[in-house]
Amino acid sequence: MATCRDTSPASGPGAAAPVGVFDSGIGGLTVVRALRARLPGESIVYFGDTARVPYGTKSAETITRFAGECAGFLLDRGVKLIVVACHSAASVALAELARRLPVPVVGVLEPGARALARATRRNRVAVIGTRATVLAGAYERAVREHSPGIEVLARPAPLFVPLAEEGWVEGEVPELVAHRYLDGFREEGVDALLLGCTHFPLLAGVIAAALGPGVRVVDSAEETAAEVATVLAGRGLAAAASAGRLCCYLSDIPPSFEALAARFLGGPPGEVVRASVGR
Repeated sequence: MATCRDTSPASGPGAAAPVGVFDSGIGGLTVVRALRARLPGESIVYFGDTARVPYGTKSAETITRFAGECAGFLLDRGVKLIVVACHSAASVALAELARRLPVPVVGVLEPGARALARATRRNRVAVIGTRATVLAGAYERAVREHSPGIEVLARPAPLFVPLAEEGWVEGEVPELVAHRYLDGFREEGVDALLLGCTHFPLLAGVIAAALGPGVRVVDSAEETAAEVATVLAGRGLAAAASAGRLCCYLSDIPPSFEALAARFLGGPPGEVVRASVGR
């Protein structure tokens, strides 16, 4: 049986080639999970730049350079499309990657923003993410590009990240944190909220319960998977296989990776290979 180490570039990225996904860490595995649910026939090559995480605290120039190196690594493995699963990289480097790379590029930001704009009836929506994502203001700009009349309330929810990584996704502690972050949105008349971090889908149930039935929760991972499906079909690149395989590469393999990956993927990650990019 082939392994990740056997992966080599094809003569040209056709329909049988894998989809590439990269993130600054392991949160992008929630995007991989959504891709595998929607496109089970697609093989996926994942690269997590765990040796240099987080990207959100770095300059735009550095993020763009790191993103280019991650994309280059995936291109060397013959991918037919690249998903930028890192919100920081998608907000800063997506346009540059799309201009330079020879394959289609899909980021987590635009699909989520479009879905959020479609979901609202009151023209008042919310975005939660890390502090870096919220400070960048990228989601507000993206939503307003599609629907200028929509008011976007963006707030950081940083404690959701360690809760997701610890597996505390239900019970008293995450419920208290969710109410602390989200109760104000209900009072402000928000009727749709976007999960603007790849960790947050693990807490979607707690978040939805805190918001109540009048607020629709939009998962950027699911919306990104839907966008990938549309792009592949439109370009004649959809795989004919019935079951694709997953290869995971990390620039550093933390001791807790197996447990974390199983939590984010909903199952074991299979073979994991350490690989370096950049200098």
